[in-house]
Amino acid sequence: MGFMTQIPNIDDIRAHLTEQRAQIFKDLSEITAFNSVHSTPELKDQLDGAAAWVEAKLNDAHLDVTHHDGVDGARIFIATKDPEPGQPTILLYSHYDVVPAGDPAKWTSDPFTLTERDGRWYARGAADCKGNLVMHLAALRAVEQLGGTPLGLRVVIEGSEEMGGEGLDDLIDRHPELFQADVIFIADSGNVAVGTPTLTTTLRGGAQLEVTIDTLKAPVHSGSFGGAAPDAVAAMVRLLDTLRDEDGLTVIDGVDTSMTWDGLAYSEDEFRKDAGILDGVAIMGNGKAAVADQVWARPAISITGFTSTPVAEAVNAVPATAAAHLNLRVPPGLKAAEVAEALKQHLINRAPWGVKVNVTVSSINDPFATDITGAAVQTLSGALAAAYGKETVTMGGGGSIPLCVKLQEIMPAAEIALFGVEEPQCVIHSPDESVDPAEILDIAIAEAAFLLNFSK
Repeated sequence: MGFMTQIPNIDDIRAHLTEQRAQIFKDLSEITAFNSVHSTPELKDQLDGAAAWVEAKLNDAHLDVTHHDGVDGARIFIATKDPEPGQPTILLYSHYDVVPAGDPAKWTSDPFTLTERDGRWYARGAADCKGNLVMHLAALRAVEQLGGTPLGLRVVIEGSEEMGGEGLDDLIDRHPELFQADVIFIADSGNVAVGTPTLTTTLRGGAQLEVTIDTLKAPVHSGSFGGAAPDAVAAMVRLLDTLRDEDGLTVIDGVDTSMTWDGLAYSEDEFRKDAGILDGVAIMGNGKAAVADQVWARPAISITGFTSTPVAEAVNAVPATAAAHLNLRVPPGLKAAEVAEALKQHLINRAPWGVKVNVTVSSINDPFATDITGAAVQTLSGALAAAYGKETVTMGGGGSIPLCVKLQEIMPAAEIALFGVEEPQCVIHSPDESVDPAEILDIAIAEAAFLLNFSK
């Protein structure tokens, strides 16, 4: 997509960013030291501390910084620089909140102490999304050192993305003028592999579903009633099994789940390595659907929670109730609300033995697709190619970033690019999350190159 010869000052930019490596490590070390999980009262001081750090760094970038307290309690920062006459404005986005680190014993090193091992930097948020945040800061420093940009800047940093970003959504609804831009760079994604510059062109939307099955007024003795008494857990297992066919492919009654991906392939070997699939365990589909089809082009359902009697508390009783939490992913071309409703009806209609089923749907967000043929995104593609020394590729994204759809709705003419420092080895949201520092440097080089070279 991009051509390395398009960026005449790439060597100067690379030199400035390479000199920043120690500063980048310091920045990432400081911001990852905050356990900035949103919606956890006992961690409010950590979220507030991360917010204060972000505000100070944006001021250091010599931008006009304002903050807004979101309805969900997270502080949102908008840092701006006016464009020179006739020049476009670029919006740069990232977030400073993280998902919980989980059991510290599952981490090789402390999740809030940035630690270098085997050439990677480990900490919660090192990639998602604090690595992208410090990438923006590094790019802005390089741009300032190399003479500045005529472009307008609008840097948006929020603190509740991992919990749905309600505060930012509300602010956009109430004050869309604060976000107006000609080009939008969402740094909350990454490369298909380390060292391969990548633009993400699609994201799946989705929804959350809570499924509850009730069969008895109360658990009953398995010796006296087991066999004839309807087991709620057995009913739930049978119901959930209807969501996959004999090859493991997703099934939702009334929904086409056979779409194919016509872009970059995702090899089974790479997927096995990226996903950490155990030896001997098959990839879903039994060879009847490509990996890219399943993760980028089709609906998917993951059973992300299951509740009955804990194993440690098991007694000889037939369970009277069981509950499951389902995460639904919906690709572009389908409406998330329609697929979620179809899934709800599938669960109700397929429930065995007349059991009582209740299904609630929440957190619906539509899928996203972007056109990357515009001048700005093509310039970014060339900058990425120049930074990495190889052509930029495109891929789909299996995850969801509702903000992309929101910004697209209020600015339909804006060009949107989705990229960042994340790649499969980062294992975001898991223990031992990490980032390759070369990815931070190269993405920052590309972003700085764009800001220095793109103008109208």
